[in-house]
Order: sequence, then C-alpha cells, then structure tokens
Amino acid sequence: MHQVTFSEQALGELNRLDTLAQLAVVEPISNLKLDDLAHPREPLGRFHRGNRTYYRLRSGDYRFYFQVSDDTLHVDYILHMNSLEDFLLRNRLPVSEQQLVEQHSKFWKYLDSLTK
Repeated sequence: MHQVTFSEQALGELNRLDTLAQLAVVEPISNLKLDDLAHPREPLGRFHRGNRTYYRLRSGDYRFYFQVSDDTLHVDYILHMNSLEDFLLRNRLPVSEQQLVEQHSKFWKYLDSLTK
C-alpha cells in the first residue's frame, strides 16, 4: 500500500466533484501495487520529462499525473481527459504549469466568444 498525496491543483479538481465521484475517481490510484509501477500497462503509463519520471493513470474521465518517491505517490495533476492541459501533458510538449493555466483560460474565453 502507498500513501497518496495531492498537489493544490489536484485537490482543487477533486473538490469540484461530489463525494461519491471523488471516491470512484481516486480508487484506481489507491489500489496500485509495486508491480504495477514496475511494469505499467493500460490504464497506467510512464514517461520522462527532464530528469523526472511521471506516471499517468486513467480513471474514468480523468487522468492522474503523479511521481513516486519511496512509498508515496504524489499526484501533481488531475486533468479531465478532453482538456487542453491533458492533451499537452500526454504529448509531452515543453510547457510549464503556468503556461497550461494561461492557455486553458484563453482557450475557454475563445470558445465563449464563439457563442456570442
């Protein structure tokens, strides 16, 4: 069993969901085993960005992006699978967290402008 910790972004995303949805979304990461991390298979993946190793875990309509340190899984991001941020992270584009937020808000403002 691992301890799971969450970044502020991840907690914010979880808090948008009702309690039952939170439990359903968090269940897959809570049940990960060492063997799963050593040999990732769908819905779990592993990739490198810079000198860090990240894991991606699909859970319903969300993806968890996390790092492993000893017996702690630290969730850096929880992103909806159809979001711009998720697309950028999955494609490993070199962007910072701040750029993700900026692009996300601009993207939604653009979409809103199309409906007016």
